[in-house]
Amino acid sequence: MARDPRYDILFEPVQIGPVTARNRFYQVPHCNGMGRKHPTSMAVMRGIKAEGGWAVLCTEQCDIHVTSDSEREIHLWDDRDIPYLARMTDEVHKHDGLAGLELTHMGYHAGNYMGREIAMAPSAKPAYGNAPFHARTMDKTDIADYRRWHRNAAIRGKKAGFDIICVYAGHSLSLPMHFLSPRHNHRTDEYGGSMENRVRLLREVIEETKDAVGDTCGVVVRIAMNEMMGPKGITPDFEGRAVMELIGELPDLWDVNVADWENDSQTSRFSEEGCQEDSIRFVKSMTSKPVVGVGRYTSPDKMVSLIKGGVLDMIGAARPSIADPFLPRKIEEGRPEDIRECIGCNICVGTANQNTFMRCTQNPTMSEEWRRGWHPEVIAPKDTDDRILIVGAGPAGLEAARALGQRGYDVMLAEASAELGGRVTKESRLPGLETWARVRDWRIGQLHKMPNVEIFMDSKMTPETIRETGANLVALATGATWRRDGSGRYHDYPLESAARHAGHVFTPDDVMDGADMEGPVVVYDDDHYYMGGVIAEELARKGRTVSLVTPDASVSSWTAFTLELGRIQTRMREKGIALYLDHALTKVDDGELEIEDIHSSRTEWINCGSVVMVTAQDSNDALYHQLMADEAANQTAGIRRISRIGDCYGPGPIAAAVFGGHRYARELGAPIGDDVPWKRETIELSEVI
Repeated sequence: MARDPRYDILFEPVQIGPVTARNRFYQVPHCNGMGRKHPTSMAVMRGIKAEGGWAVLCTEQCDIHVTSDSEREIHLWDDRDIPYLARMTDEVHKHDGLAGLELTHMGYHAGNYMGREIAMAPSAKPAYGNAPFHARTMDKTDIADYRRWHRNAAIRGKKAGFDIICVYAGHSLSLPMHFLSPRHNHRTDEYGGSMENRVRLLREVIEETKDAVGDTCGVVVRIAMNEMMGPKGITPDFEGRAVMELIGELPDLWDVNVADWENDSQTSRFSEEGCQEDSIRFVKSMTSKPVVGVGRYTSPDKMVSLIKGGVLDMIGAARPSIADPFLPRKIEEGRPEDIRECIGCNICVGTANQNTFMRCTQNPTMSEEWRRGWHPEVIAPKDTDDRILIVGAGPAGLEAARALGQRGYDVMLAEASAELGGRVTKESRLPGLETWARVRDWRIGQLHKMPNVEIFMDSKMTPETIRETGANLVALATGATWRRDGSGRYHDYPLESAARHAGHVFTPDDVMDGADMEGPVVVYDDDHYYMGGVIAEELARKGRTVSLVTPDASVSSWTAFTLELGRIQTRMREKGIALYLDHALTKVDDGELEIEDIHSSRTEWINCGSVVMVTAQDSNDALYHQLMADEAANQTAGIRRISRIGDCYGPGPIAAAVFGGHRYARELGAPIGDDVPWKRETIELSEVI
């Protein structure tokens, strides 16, 4: 298909100093959980995005010295780090992309757990977060050292083949930004006090980077223009404008955003697409250099409006490039309806923050490009004549049907209800989760293009009807059900009182199905991801008096990894939800609940007309066991393999269900063997450095 001429502007080249980006799509730096420990996986992942049309592909933050040691990211401490980083530039250059390197010194944010170096800062202060360390005040020798380290790292980056060197002054994570900020910089010398003094270090580093590598490398500044804390922090109207007035023409491109990371990468639950525009809109008017920014943009119409409206010159993306590495190419080829739009759930961030390979709810191939050989757009054609039945059209079933259809298999998708999407459809009706429906909608749109996939609604399957379909392979994607007996992480056993008072006990499934319940309502959250807080918010939205009890010290504690924790605590208080933290539910009675302080064992009773148990889930696998109980009947019907996928196999996040469906389509339910099912990078003794 031909490209829509309305989008031609997106494919104009952009000059970045001595290099030229072939279009306006710029993958900004983002973490990925691979880094220096799995450099080939990281490199191939970036290369796939270059193949997908992104003109600029940047690394995650790259520590420049042992005094800034982030164990999960990449390093460029000396020449021995060059070869593994060169793997990325090679992959990016295969597809005519520009490779960008984000050089970082984290200052007082540096944990330095591995090297045990004392962190540094413009002015002495406790280390970031609750780490039991302090950062010392940098003297003039330290400043000179930092400038030298940065220059040396830039030169090494050039040797590794990078086309763009990014000077990092963003997210409250870097020394240049710490010097810019009056809340971190209390100095009285030429690096403190006035704005001109506070910007001095950033100016020097930009100038020295351009002097060192600017003949062949574009020099970019990534900077936060708003710390979202009013006059206590950096604001667009003061520091932001002052920086642009002082050094607006110095770098080759400005990469602008907000700080800190929790603000820059807000989830869709708490922010709309383009939420940063008010903070960065002024930048373009204050420089002749190109400007890139982010906003979880997935619509080409919105991208065009940003460029024509003078807000941005390049469309920056981290999460949208993860959800669809081929987003630019799909626009270029006239297929914007095929874009897998980011849902803004931050499971990518959450898993990368676990120091493991990031994953994506929309894109199950993310991080599997090298180790499993999964391409986001290419899948092997069918190599058997099997006819496949998938039971259940939730996230796992939809993805399995879509990927199998892409392979060319004849697929029957049977859904027991009158709507597709399973848990995705139900959860997307909860507060803030509307964009999650994209998981369902994209797959339905793709399935409608496939004549080899038949969808049967209102089709509740039994062992007998399954055997009558003529399918050779059967995949059961029948989901999971929330338990109502109180057992979960804290209680390893059901609460007897919950069964005795079952009429007052509900689950998230009941809430999503619109169950009527007496108030006041208590939500017992022993799940610790998003569901407890969202259910409490939904009940409050319906006018209920709501309390939330959790054995943890905060509501939805795992969302600390998805950068939502603080906003969820605020939302609970805004909605008037009473919180009982560090408490476990111990007894259900008529009109009240007994809860216990998990530390002191003290108990108290709280009013409760109904309780919603957000604890554990059970797989809906009864149909599987019924089928497996009569192997002879299955063989007679021509069924050679029966598999469980998604929550039916093991409950988890929606991303896990989508991955399970996709893996089934790739492997057709082949059993896990004795061999490791993916490639690994190992270190030979001869390679130890």
